[in-house]
Amino acid sequence: MSAPSEDEIAHMLAVDAMAPPLGPALEAELADLASVTTRRPRRQLAIVLGVAGIVITALLVVLGIRADLPELPAGWIPGVAVAWATGIVAAGWFALIPRRGSMMPRWRPALAVVVGTSSAFVLLGILVHPAGPSSIHYGWESFGRGHPCLELGLATAIFPVLVGAWFVRGIAPVRSRWIAAAVGASGGCAGGLLLHLYCRIADGPHIGLIHGGVVVCAAVIAGLLLPRITVIRS
Repeated sequence: MSAPSEDEIAHMLAVDAMAPPLGPALEAELADLASVTTRRPRRQLAIVLGVAGIVITALLVVLGIRADLPELPAGWIPGVAVAWATGIVAAGWFALIPRRGSMMPRWRPALAVVVGTSSAFVLLGILVHPAGPSSIHYGWESFGRGHPCLELGLATAIFPVLVGAWFVRGIAPVRSRWIAAAVGASGGCAGGLLLHLYCRIADGPHIGLIHGGVVVCAAVIAGLLLPRITVIRS
């Protein structure tokens, strides 16, 4: 593109000089403009993870660790705990961390993580559920009798979900429901981690449908209730 000629520059200056001055009200509003703190997604994710960790630790201090822990396979408790922790991080990552060079949430990976974590932990619990002499067995009745675990898991999810929802407010112009569901799934995995370390009911239906169901319920509830605060408002 060539540089403007002298005549074009003179014309632009003349047009600018003819523009009406700003009104006093607009000048006052411009003078009152304050700087806006830029969003720090990784720091926000770290805060969500920290809140989840604090809630889990506090509840375990109050409720205690499962009594059958020494009787279970050595690698099962830490291995599944790592899986739950990975679910917390993965769901929170795609809900809060945008792609490099973009500020938009990644709703497609968030959707994949919601579906993956929800189904994976349900299937894992149903298929793999070692037990010891101190473990409790309800059989298929554990689905009905074990509802306090569902309530405890969802209660654990509340604080990290609310903090995550606060951070994603106003940043999702489209597909906000999936972003909200990913925030819920992250909190649900925190609830599942707590139950994994606390609950000694060792039936597949209970671990799969109740412990894993915490992720499903948290994701669904968050997806239904949180989009109102994650949609960009004009």
